[in-house]
This record gives sequence, structure tokens and C-alpha cells, in this order.
Amino acid sequence: MKNKLLLIIIFCFFLKPGISYSLVEIDITRGNLDPLPISVSPFFIDDTSKEKIKKNLDIDNLGLEISKVIENNLRKTGLFDTLNKESFLQKPDIAHLKPRFEDWALIKSQVLITGKVSSKIINEKDYIRIEFKLWDILGAKMVDGFSLTTVPTNWRRVGHKISDKVYERLTGESGYFDTRIIYVAEEGPKTQRVKKLAIMDQDGFNTKYLTLGNELVLTPRFNPTNQMVTYLSYFRNMPRVYLLNIETGKQEVVGDFPGMTFAPRFSPDGKKIIMSLAKDGNSEIWVRNLETNIQEKLTDHPSIDTSPSYSPDGKYITFNSDRSGYQQIYVMRSDGSKVKRISFGKGIYGTPVWSPRGDLIAFTKLHKGKFFIGVMRTDGTGERLLTENFYQEAPSWSPNGRIIIFYRETKTDDKGQGFSAKLWSIDLTGYNERLVSTETDASDPSWSSLLGN
Repeated sequence: MKNKLLLIIIFCFFLKPGISYSLVEIDITRGNLDPLPISVSPFFIDDTSKEKIKKNLDIDNLGLEISKVIENNLRKTGLFDTLNKESFLQKPDIAHLKPRFEDWALIKSQVLITGKVSSKIINEKDYIRIEFKLWDILGAKMVDGFSLTTVPTNWRRVGHKISDKVYERLTGESGYFDTRIIYVAEEGPKTQRVKKLAIMDQDGFNTKYLTLGNELVLTPRFNPTNQMVTYLSYFRNMPRVYLLNIETGKQEVVGDFPGMTFAPRFSPDGKKIIMSLAKDGNSEIWVRNLETNIQEKLTDHPSIDTSPSYSPDGKYITFNSDRSGYQQIYVMRSDGSKVKRISFGKGIYGTPVWSPRGDLIAFTKLHKGKFFIGVMRTDGTGERLLTENFYQEAPSWSPNGRIIIFYRETKTDDKGQGFSAKLWSIDLTGYNERLVSTETDASDPSWSSLLGN
């Protein structure tokens, strides 16, 4: 597999089972938290390894760059205050061996991350070995760590995997940094947009364009179990659903869908896609088995049923329908039975998406001329509106169910100028709203699951 992370050596430090040793208790369902002061020391690298690595990567100090990846990941969560490296009193190599805890406490740091990078040759090929340690400053002890060996070009992924480990250790939640985001890259005036399928790491690096822009592409969606995506494209003005393997580049056509009204999504096991199709002027929810190519209609109602999304256990489906007179959110069993309306607030609801945790449904809401991104419990209670703007939609969950990415458009002026579409993210507190960096305008984001090994 291209750029696969090669795990050669892993060592972890375990404490007594059944006892929580979290360095800080962070309730990430609340906002306005005081960020935890944390220090990310530049990873130490000896001169010999530095020269060998530079031949492969043309990077002056790989250890420093890895620490910056970790620092940026943790800072963007809003949960951590990454301290300025200029305030550090101890050299990276000594700190990694054994920190002087009083020096780090002096600058108000509560947690320290250290690391070491070295070059290795395996079967006459160049590799790098990256070692990381997590230190509790107040407890004056090391509490976690690992090392791994990989090809030099995977160094950013190593930084993401370390970030995931730190996040998990300090919050008790799984991380979301070793992931990718697929989206529609947009360029040109609003009336003549060129749209390409694009993918990038969750922090905006390593952007790749997967289509040329010759055909309109819409609503890419990741398979929850692997690096496969499905998306909608117009071939000779006919809606066509594609499957694309991100790792191999292999693409296949699922079929032509002249009545397609909303893009397909995968089932949790990745073996089916669910979508909305219009036949005889009526839009219904359909499911298609990718192994047998058998299609089954799940709803049968004279109203418009669209935007389906599975629960993570595959037992339920949420969708929106105007069967109550105007667009609301509904939940039904995966066989189409037991349909129940769950949204009862003011406004028009759309694009419901079930959280990977199974506890919430994200949605778009239009009320009094403004668009909101919000969440509610799966029974419709506890509705919370996280952000509002002129136009925004297409929420997609991070794999740990704590962050939502979406896209937002700006108004054009009287001359039709000033339009843009950008990706934004926000956590469940509603306080940590951030612009997600992309090389072009962007829309219709979808977040991958953790990449694994």
C-alpha cells in the first residue's frame, strides 16, 4: 500500500489496569475551558541522522518540524495552550532522557512531550525511527510513550499519531488527527465554477486532486471502514455514482441514477450505499447492496424523502422529509419501518448526519433567513445551535464524534463579486470555531475514519 506506515518497534508504558491516570480531566462537552498548559519540545536528532534524513526530505530539522505538527494539532482543539519554545530551559536531548521537572514547572507547564529522531537502514532502504515520551510535570513521571519506524515521507503521519495518543491520554477520548478530509475544490466565478474532487490531511497539508474538473463532482463521502469514497458526478448530464479507492486510485461506476436527488452514503459496514432517488416525480429513500447490486426502496410516501444517514450500529436511518408540511428530521429502522419525526423546532431542517458515537444527529437549519449548524439527541431532545451564518451546510463528523466540519458561503456584492466557499470546523461546545485551510475554495467535506497502520 502506498505510503503505508511501517510499524517496526512499539513500546508502551502501562500502569495498573482499571485505574485512570489521566493527567487532566477535560469535559470536552463544555465550553470556556482554561486550556491546559503543555510543552512540546523539539524532537532531538543527532547530526549524522540529520544529514542522512535531509538527503531524502530536504528538511533542515525534521525533529523540530514533527514537534510543530503535534503543537498545531493540540492547539487547534482549543483544549491546550502550547507554550512558546523560547521559554524552554532544558535542551531537547536531555529533556527526552530525563526532564528537570522543576524547570518545566517554572514556566507553568503541566505536561511535556519529548522525542528523538534517528535514521535507520533496513534491507538497504532508508527509514526513520521516531520515539516519543509523555511526561506528567506535576507528578514528575513519564506516563506514556512509543516508538515506530517508517519511511521518511511519512513523518507528518507520525506527528498525527503522536497527537492522537496525547489527546487520548489527556482527555479519555480517542483522537482524530491521523485522518483525511475529502471535499470539492472550487475555482472561478460563481456562475462558472470548476469543481474537482480533492483530499488532504485534516490539518490542510498534502492536498491531492483526484479529478480534472472536466465534469461536475458533488458530495464525496468516505466509507467508514476503509479509504474508499463514493461521490456523485454528471456524465453527459446524467447523474452517475462512483466508487474510488484513495490508496490505489481504482475507480468504478456504481450506476447511472437519472432520478438522483441526494448523494449516497455508505452503511457502517461499508457494504451498502443509501441514497434518495426520484421516480415519477416522487423522492424516496433507497438502499443498494454493493456486492449484489440489488436495490431496495425503504420509504413509500407521497412526500419528498431525502438526505439519509445511518446510525453507527446500522440499525436506524435518519433522513429529512416534508411529510409534515415542511422539511423536518425523521428516524426509522434500517428496514424502513417505525418512521418517527424527531425535530419540532421552528424553521426548516435538512442534511441530518448521525454521529459516529451514536449519541447525536447533526443538521442544517434555515430560520428567519439564516442558516444554522446544530445537533440534537437521536430522539430530538436537547437541540443546540452551534453556529449561524448567511449560508452554511453539509456537516460531517470527526471520527471521535467531537468535531463537525462544514462549508460556508459568502454573499456576492451588487456586481456579483466577492463570492467564496470555505470549510469551517466547530466542536460540540460551539466555542472553538475555526477556518479550515484549503488551497482553493471548498465545499461538501467528508471526514475519514482513523487511518490505522
